[in-house]
Amino acid sequence: GFVPQGGSVKTGKMPEGEKTRQCKQEEEHRQKEEEREGLIEFYGSYQELFQFFCSNTTIHGAIRLVCSKKNKMKTAFWSVLFFLTFGLMYWQFGILYREYFSYPVNLNLNLNSDRLTFPAVTLCTLNPYRYSAIRKKLDELDQITHQTLLDLYDYNMSLARSDWSTLSTRKRSSRSLLHHVQRHPLRRQKRDNLVNLPENSPSVDKNDWKIGFVLCSENNKDCFHQAYSSGVDAVREWYSFHYINILAQMPDAKALDESDFENFIYACRFNEATCDKANYTHFHHPLYGNCYTFNDNSSSLWTSSLPGINNGLSLVVRTEQNDFIPLLSTVTGARVMVHDQNEPAFMDDGGFNVRPGIETSISMRKEMTVRLGGSYSDCTEDGSDVPVQNLYSSRYTEQVCIRSCFQLNMVERCGCAYYFYPLPAGAEYCDYTKHVAWGYCYYKLLAEFKADVLGCFHKCRKPCKMTEYQLSAGYSRWPSAVSEDWVFYMLSQQNKYNITSKRNGVAKVNIFFEEWNYKTNGESPAFTVVTLLSQLGNQWSLWFGSSVLSVMELAELILDFIAITFILALRWFRSRQQLSPPQPPPNSHDNTAFQDEVPGLSAPHRFTVEAVVTMLPSYNSLELCGQSRDGEMGHE
Repeated sequence: GFVPQGGSVKTGKMPEGEKTRQCKQEEEHRQKEEEREGLIEFYGSYQELFQFFCSNTTIHGAIRLVCSKKNKMKTAFWSVLFFLTFGLMYWQFGILYREYFSYPVNLNLNLNSDRLTFPAVTLCTLNPYRYSAIRKKLDELDQITHQTLLDLYDYNMSLARSDWSTLSTRKRSSRSLLHHVQRHPLRRQKRDNLVNLPENSPSVDKNDWKIGFVLCSENNKDCFHQAYSSGVDAVREWYSFHYINILAQMPDAKALDESDFENFIYACRFNEATCDKANYTHFHHPLYGNCYTFNDNSSSLWTSSLPGINNGLSLVVRTEQNDFIPLLSTVTGARVMVHDQNEPAFMDDGGFNVRPGIETSISMRKEMTVRLGGSYSDCTEDGSDVPVQNLYSSRYTEQVCIRSCFQLNMVERCGCAYYFYPLPAGAEYCDYTKHVAWGYCYYKLLAEFKADVLGCFHKCRKPCKMTEYQLSAGYSRWPSAVSEDWVFYMLSQQNKYNITSKRNGVAKVNIFFEEWNYKTNGESPAFTVVTLLSQLGNQWSLWFGSSVLSVMELAELILDFIAITFILALRWFRSRQQLSPPQPPPNSHDNTAFQDEVPGLSAPHRFTVEAVVTMLPSYNSLELCGQSRDGEMGHE
């Protein structure tokens, strides 16, 4: 071989036994490398990954994508079938998720037996009273109404003699009221168009006309025509409009608080015990007169230990109208309503009338409703999340919210409050002596309210917990023909009641529980997380016959696919960098210029290389390794 000048090479020969030992070590090292398994295994291609997955997964049908690869028709068939099944399964998954996020509920009906708390009972006289504080103005309004009916219908309404005797003395005082009544007159109008009937017009068919009144804005530029097909309804509504204005002019509402309990309720018993004044509260209703609410005191509520008519509330009430307002109240009797404690009595919504001379027996069934809140229903727990201020001194109900919403819009739009509803802070009741065009604003707002333009029905939600009473009534004549003499005699002796009309003078009301049981309607989630997982597992097992571990295998496939994609992208990016030519740095110098400046060398430098060269194993030694390996295999 070539030996550099001044150098030396040392050679040696490896013994035969050492060669055999080295071959064994290399073989053992190679076997260990082959048997070693990495912590994270990555595949070289997508095909290798997919083939490994299909060959080892527990998902049914995946193995057919690999084992039938030599038959392209079978491979295509199983591929279409596999992915079609996959699509159908996820379509079912979508249906399950949609049902879950619709938050369905199950209705649970429970019957409970326990001592029942007796509800609150409100009874009204159906007789708007001529209170002394407003008696003069009501008499003046009656006189104006008498003249209006005489002009429109030639009807001469009979008035009390005291009213006629004082008519001339009150002409001056009635000018203010007459001015406002003339601003909102009662008129007959054409049915097809709202043309006023001319004065002294010839006689026409009354069916071709309808009656109503016109309400105009403050500047009289826009008018609202409130018309009725029934003359009775029109007169009552027109009279009620002026009656409300008279009530609103009272600076102190307590001036109208003229309770006359003994002259209205002759007898009161509950559970065979006599009632007293501590068992009722009194309030005044503009249309229903004096109203009395029994069992409204939360400190001492009545409880019914047994069902039946003898274990409830029994009342004997006076229904003869005395000093009433005939143009405002056209019915006789009493009005009763059953409601829960701490809830206002909306007599025009839930009440019903009691007929004179009749014993009305009302049986009750209690029913409680408990709704799920949150995502399951649009109910509210206490109304704190409803964007409407509660104007009533009671707990939240849907009717409380709706009426409060209308009153707040009334104050905002019209500048005053409607007399039938509670007064907001800082507001005053509507009165045409102060608010000239409030009637026009009210009826326009009422039309928008009924059409839900104000959004009150949308804002006010149902409470999650509510109690209702299902009522059924029975009627019988009371007192009977053979007993009415002594009954009325005893009432006249006890209550100093002078009977003028026995048939229309009194009525009896019995209110009681029909049975001990009461029904509770509850809600429970119909589709929970456990139910969802169970349904998803059923669908997965139906279409692929696999388990949760199969899902983990699928997740592993997705992760491996992402990892291989990342690695291949990284390799491609590096290969692109290696193929691009390197750019010389800007401060580098040319080697040729440097060589010109260096003088030529006179003689080459001498260096010595000392190396130990190990001879490669000869062909015989490799053959020996092969023979020894074959011998070991044969020995095994």
